[in-house]
Amino acid sequence: MKVPPVKGTRDFYPQQMAVRNWIVDGWKAVSLRNGFEEYDGPIFEYLKMFQIKSGDEIAEQLFSLTDRGGRELAIRPEITPTLARMVNQQINSLPRPIKWFSVPRLCRAERPQKGRLREFFQWNIDIIGVDDVLADAEVIFTTVDYLRSIGLKPEDIQVRISSRKLLATFLSDIGIAEKQLDSLYALLDKYKKIPSDTFEKILLEQVSDSATVKKILDFMAVDSLEQMDEIVNVGNDVRDPVIDLKVLFSYLDVMEIREYCVFDPSIVRGLAYYTGVVFEIYDRASELRAIGGGGRYDDLLKQFGGPQITGTGMGMGDCVLEILLEEKGLLDKQLPKRQLDYFVAFAEKSGGGTIFNIVAKLRSKGYKADFSYKYKAGNLAKQLKEASNRNAKNCIIIGEEFMGKNNELVIKDMDSGEQELVEVAKFFAQL
Repeated sequence: MKVPPVKGTRDFYPQQMAVRNWIVDGWKAVSLRNGFEEYDGPIFEYLKMFQIKSGDEIAEQLFSLTDRGGRELAIRPEITPTLARMVNQQINSLPRPIKWFSVPRLCRAERPQKGRLREFFQWNIDIIGVDDVLADAEVIFTTVDYLRSIGLKPEDIQVRISSRKLLATFLSDIGIAEKQLDSLYALLDKYKKIPSDTFEKILLEQVSDSATVKKILDFMAVDSLEQMDEIVNVGNDVRDPVIDLKVLFSYLDVMEIREYCVFDPSIVRGLAYYTGVVFEIYDRASELRAIGGGGRYDDLLKQFGGPQITGTGMGMGDCVLEILLEEKGLLDKQLPKRQLDYFVAFAEKSGGGTIFNIVAKLRSKGYKADFSYKYKAGNLAKQLKEASNRNAKNCIIIGEEFMGKNNELVIKDMDSGEQELVEVAKFFAQL
């Protein structure tokens, strides 16, 4: 009986593994060049750790288990709680700012759909200990730095930026009670994800006052920070986050990524722990789920028993990103070709030991080298064809006919077809 993979998971055959490695290697390279250090944690944690951050309902959205000691555990659906736990454990010894990144394998017990699987990889970058929107700007810059490095241009993607503090203060100013905020955030996060009439109907059910509903809809429809000045009252506390956003966009302008970014008050981020700047990255056509997103979380470490320390970060999954790159035709042409430095062929039916010796020496010197198991047939043409199929740069042909008394190798350049005779000792000395 053939056993299929679990729904919502992926098998990574060599071709798919090459894609995964290329994406992950790109994430790591960009993180390192932007000054982030890599960390990781266990693939499972105590269930209560995720409940602290997201509430008891999170148990239905992840894979949980009870171990033999009766402890309630969960396979990590995200790594931010692990980050908070790890930082809190060594908070007094860690130099600040803390700039960390990770590429964890995550699992969520969700209904699989386009761009959303039960198992996926996610790039996370975080800056902890900087109470300045410059840190938010750096997180956004690092995100865009990666996306443009893989060929995505401003006409392809858009970073939509807002502020949870701006929204919270505005809602409070128009009379929304604090106890309503969490449920209202979850709804407002769907502003552009469900039909407008449906959204307005649900909003009216939650708020009940039609005049207040209109104010919220007017706020969500603003498309510039200048317009926000007309929505809020001069002198109101809400102006502080507006100023923060204006400073943020000035940083993004200096960093030369402003053309990727736009102010969009409909960006809410459903999770309750965000406290300041929030953002999400979308394809311009908005045909896919968010490629990634993040924001400021100034209370998270305190929620996990640590001190009150500011933080900001971003998470990006591999699923939507891969779909977008395929649709844009940017994936196949950027994947590094599988290529050998040397393919060793034998022109006779015996003497395999010589092949193994040369291949082993090449590999020990750091070269990608291989041979064909068909060498025993002595069919040089088939071996050369295999060398070509495996995209070898060079083919080394050995055998008494070639090595002769001078112990020489035939080195064939597979691109030009040119060949040269090189004495074995000299060949390895030149390497």
